[in-house]
Amino acid sequence: MAEKKEARPVFQDPTKTMEERVADLISRLTLEEKVSQMIFYSSALGQWGIPEYNWWNECLHGVARAGVATVFPQAIGLAATFDSDLLLRVASAIADEARAKHHEFARKEDRGMYKGLTFWSPNINIFRDPRWGRGQETYGEDPYLTGRLGVAFIKGLQGDDPKYLKVAACAKHYAVHSGPENLRHEFDAQVSKKDLRETYLPAFRDAVKEAKVEAVMGAYNRVNGEPACAHSVLLEEILRREWGFEGHVVSDCGAIQDIHQHHHYTSTPEESAAVAVKNGCDLNCGWIFQHLLKAVEKGLITETEIDRSLARLLRTRMKLGMFDPPEMVPYTQIPYEVNDCAEHRRLALDTARKTMVLLKNENRLLPLDKNKIKSIAVIGPNADRKSILLGNYYGTPSQYVTPLAGIRAAVGDQVKIYFAEGCSLNNRESSFWGEPATKGFAEALAAAERADVVVMCLGISPELEGEEGEVANSDGGGDRISLDLPGMQQELLEMIVATGKPVILVLFNGGPLTINWAQEKVPAIIEAWYPGEEGGTALADVIFGAYNPGGRLPVTFVKSMAQLPEFTDYSMKGRTYRYMEEDPLYPFGYGLSYTEFTYDHLTIDRAQIDTGADQKFTVEVEVENTGPYAGDEVVQLYVKDVEASVTVPKWELKRFCRLHLAPGAKQKVVFTLSLRDLALIDEEGRCWIEPGQFIIYVGGQQPDHRSQELTGKEVLAGVIEVTGPRRELEY
Repeated sequence: MAEKKEARPVFQDPTKTMEERVADLISRLTLEEKVSQMIFYSSALGQWGIPEYNWWNECLHGVARAGVATVFPQAIGLAATFDSDLLLRVASAIADEARAKHHEFARKEDRGMYKGLTFWSPNINIFRDPRWGRGQETYGEDPYLTGRLGVAFIKGLQGDDPKYLKVAACAKHYAVHSGPENLRHEFDAQVSKKDLRETYLPAFRDAVKEAKVEAVMGAYNRVNGEPACAHSVLLEEILRREWGFEGHVVSDCGAIQDIHQHHHYTSTPEESAAVAVKNGCDLNCGWIFQHLLKAVEKGLITETEIDRSLARLLRTRMKLGMFDPPEMVPYTQIPYEVNDCAEHRRLALDTARKTMVLLKNENRLLPLDKNKIKSIAVIGPNADRKSILLGNYYGTPSQYVTPLAGIRAAVGDQVKIYFAEGCSLNNRESSFWGEPATKGFAEALAAAERADVVVMCLGISPELEGEEGEVANSDGGGDRISLDLPGMQQELLEMIVATGKPVILVLFNGGPLTINWAQEKVPAIIEAWYPGEEGGTALADVIFGAYNPGGRLPVTFVKSMAQLPEFTDYSMKGRTYRYMEEDPLYPFGYGLSYTEFTYDHLTIDRAQIDTGADQKFTVEVEVENTGPYAGDEVVQLYVKDVEASVTVPKWELKRFCRLHLAPGAKQKVVFTLSLRDLALIDEEGRCWIEPGQFIIYVGGQQPDHRSQELTGKEVLAGVIEVTGPRRELEY
């Protein structure tokens, strides 16, 4: 009698529940096969028709490391837009390209690294210290802004289909991680319960509870003694039990090995693998999880505990439609031609324009009138450098528009362009043959002398700041040991300014620079970040008035490193606009415009709110463009707790809105807030609402002294009283 052929396996049946399908597949695997699926280069399961899969992919600001793709501005520039709707659109475009590339690669049996659908982005760590080389990957220093932009980016990546993910996003690096890079494999970040809950966790909470992020990546470092990738409190108590996270946790690359090799938290690879999985880490970017087989033999972990982690990984793959017929998964139909398409390039340009921050514009030097200028000198080591468009974690543009190229294209043949590099990016020493570091100064001076106006393209580059192991020219292992203009750039700038020609300084950088001299002496300054493939076009549009800059700083620019606590100190005391006591060079939230915006009629719809009722209240303000240009304004709402029983920030950003107004146009902006927006975090990390007075500030900037000094404008303020007994709130 012929042997009866098994019906289609349950895991291949899309009509079954996901739980049934996952359980069925796990039941068919040997322990060795299970472990092979928990390493980022997961093996093929040939007998079940499952191809190999590499989990490692990146899309911080565009599909990265997988050939040609649209390169949007670096994450810190995206943060400067203060525009969550824009980030959702950018992330959606990135996910379209990711899907298109993945399926085209898979059709050609290319399933290697950076070809999958699981993307280890965004980076929602807090940029607490400007020395950190990876701060460029983040959305800045503020927990609320980071949370709003992170949620938008995650939703854009993952899509809105009720059953399938477009791609799987990953919030990293969980948690309390922001340098130093050269200590990250052994460092123990000591953080108070208050700072943990008030600063380092909110964006991750929002990513999990609101955006339903599919993955979370653990950090390299320890947090209060426990390795982040094996942290019982962070991964099990908070992430899974408190926040209800149902996705998977992946280690940072090599972080499991660090547990025994550098943290000395365990003694062997088997122990490290076991403690990580038992405490909630499911996927190893690295190879230590292969030791799980021996860990089971030694009784360090059970197969049931391995099954728990494997189930989470298989659920992610099923949500991506990897085990279903392609015709059932809507995202498989995205054509390859969407990659690097004209529509996405236009979005990259629009985004780059919105990232630009006007820091100074003395006597309205900007915008320049092309019809009144006969010659422009474009000077500086970043004027024609492709890398300053990209930042780190980038793809390959099909076309790069450098600042020089963008300015040339904007003026055509009607304006003479002189170009001189002037000096190298970072060198202050004579060459082997005795050429001085100032060898380009004469050419730069000649160009400036012949020009009506000078555009100086200075700053740093990804060669000088970034991740440990990638930044060959960094003095700090990826971090910076100085925030000044490097090399001979300051001397070059001073020489050009001394000519008396009007100078526009354009900065390219991921982290803040201390440009105190320039703020005093240079008439116009633009912060351009790492602006993506269309950065040069966007810059030219700003310089010549085709676009009115409306970006705002997502990070404080200090006057010097003397204003900073020790880099290794994770206390928030003295850090960021929320706790900094001295005046900075440029404040968080600061940025100018070519037009003027006035605020009026601030109203709060109630004078009191009771702690016992979960009431909401609205704050309204009228914004009018009273200047000569159409432009964007970023309306910012800050809350100050006047009578707090514990130490709290000076004030905190709680709402923002970017709007566009034509000259003479008015718009009423309405913000809705709740008791949660008035809550504080105590020293034990608990969230409370308590009676007292709260000041609500609304304007185009922070309500600080330095912002008002730079803009000459004040922020409107109103008061709301909270009454009733002190009450603990859910975090």
